[in-house]
Amino acid sequence: MVNPILQSEHGGAFVTPNTEYVIEAAQYPSVLGRGFAPLSEFNDKFRGAVTYWKFDREAGRISYDGSFSMELPPYSQDLSDAGKLVSDGWSFTNSFCAERYVGGIEQGRPPFEAGCSQNDTDYLHVINWRKAAEVAAAGKVTMINDHPVIMMDTAIEEGLLYLIAEPKSPHGVDVSPDGKYIVVGGKLDTQASVYSFEKIQAAIEAGNFAGTDPYGIPVIAMEDALHVQVPLGLGPLHNQFDSKECVVYTSLYVDSQVAKWDYCKGEVLDKISIHYNIGHLVAMEGESVHPAGKYLISLNKLAIDRFNPVGPLHPQNHQLIDISGDKMQLLYDMPVPLGEPHYVTAIAADKLKPLVRYQYGTDSRTGEKHPDAVRPGQERIERDGTNVKVYMTAIRSHFTPEIVEVNEGDTVEFIITNSERAEDETHGFAVSTYNVNLSLEPGKTATAKIVADHPGVFSYYCTEFCSALHLEMTGFLVVKPEGYVEEAKAGEEGTAYTEDDYNRQVTTNQQTQEVIDSVVVYITGRNYQDFPEVVALVEDATDQLTFAEDAKAKMEAAAASSDWQNATLWAGQWWQYQVKAADIGLRAKTFLDEHGAVEVQQ
Repeated sequence: MVNPILQSEHGGAFVTPNTEYVIEAAQYPSVLGRGFAPLSEFNDKFRGAVTYWKFDREAGRISYDGSFSMELPPYSQDLSDAGKLVSDGWSFTNSFCAERYVGGIEQGRPPFEAGCSQNDTDYLHVINWRKAAEVAAAGKVTMINDHPVIMMDTAIEEGLLYLIAEPKSPHGVDVSPDGKYIVVGGKLDTQASVYSFEKIQAAIEAGNFAGTDPYGIPVIAMEDALHVQVPLGLGPLHNQFDSKECVVYTSLYVDSQVAKWDYCKGEVLDKISIHYNIGHLVAMEGESVHPAGKYLISLNKLAIDRFNPVGPLHPQNHQLIDISGDKMQLLYDMPVPLGEPHYVTAIAADKLKPLVRYQYGTDSRTGEKHPDAVRPGQERIERDGTNVKVYMTAIRSHFTPEIVEVNEGDTVEFIITNSERAEDETHGFAVSTYNVNLSLEPGKTATAKIVADHPGVFSYYCTEFCSALHLEMTGFLVVKPEGYVEEAKAGEEGTAYTEDDYNRQVTTNQQTQEVIDSVVVYITGRNYQDFPEVVALVEDATDQLTFAEDAKAKMEAAAASSDWQNATLWAGQWWQYQVKAADIGLRAKTFLDEHGAVEVQQ
């Protein structure tokens, strides 16, 4: 989703407890709607914001309908978290550069890093998003780029928005599993601050405010909202919760450590050194109502001398930490080639119920059936003036059609459907020199459009390893030069085949079929229908054998007319389909063996 009013954001994947909304906060202030104002009018014309994207659960997609934003002061909003259980309906977004500094190093002024870290505190934004959704639905908004925005004056009037001082330059706000506490660390402070949701609500209900910020937003005094502050070390950043009650883990960037502490009692329990400069971290389901505990992963921003050097670009470093006992224990180092290991969430694998393949002919961008998807046998090339549409299928290990002839200057649209049904048979599609590269998962239809503006014969080919004959999965885009007149000339085959070649290939095919038959007997003699993964493989193998029967019929027709060239080649294609079916069958057999399949009575 492209945000219609913001220019930047930091962390757009924070969700409310039942995924009603996805929270996206502005990173840097701007003119809302991407307009212009001079920096001299920064305080008056620039703004921050937080967007609440409506999640349509039935469609499985974010929707513009029902989404809305709230105007915020021109502080740099940062990460967010949604309340849960007792604090459900509220969200919390921290900020930095509440000083509203605009820099000017080229004018001899101090740089941003000085002006944006001068004060001892920044602001935590406390937002009643559930009531805000009602206000937006009632139309109390200003439309900016056709997007509803609750302006600050309305947010203040409706009691939607409050501020609390938080530690200097924070970079993490996390709600405890029971929803009672909000934990914030300031990376230029040594302390983590634990706010009490109960105290925040009491201050709001009593109208007990220390004053307002320059934009009139009520500010709750830090001492009226705090449960406890705990000195952890240098550079506290992010927090993850343990399955043990009141236990939280906080990354310490400057100290290169993880601190384990009790946020109820305000007591440090343990520390462990990591390598080097930890930023984010993730505990197993550590952001949920019921954290799983057991393990923590430290996402370190630097590795320095941890691994063998391979050049000026060094790897970053993930480290696996055992948190099951009283003391943390480092288990494993893992270099990773990422620009910056960033925000991550872990959930139990058995909770994942993803699609393993698309419904045949799905446009993955819409989730709907692609109107131009074709099945094997429907492939074709259509021309309308200088527009050429290629309706293509991809399946191990060929594209159909394999030769596409066009004229210089034609616009060529490839519409390609991956005809595979096996869940891991992804194909790619690239055209040499034409800057085209698609990734096509099983059942997916995708398009690539080019202008054939330079003549030549260009290979197109699969760019995702798919089979033993992956490199043979290729074809030719023939772009004929303007004014080219083709001469009638018969091409010659690279190799000529005889009746003996044909007979040898047929013998091989018959032997291969015996292997396939034995695997089929094994699979059908077990309760394979109780395993959806195997059912899908059987479906795919059946498709391959259907294609094999078609190739075999064409082979026999060619042999009947003593066309040994095509008879041998079609026999080879029959064998290719057999090999694919055998490969799938053996995968299914292995799966059944490994997952305790049992024999069934025939």
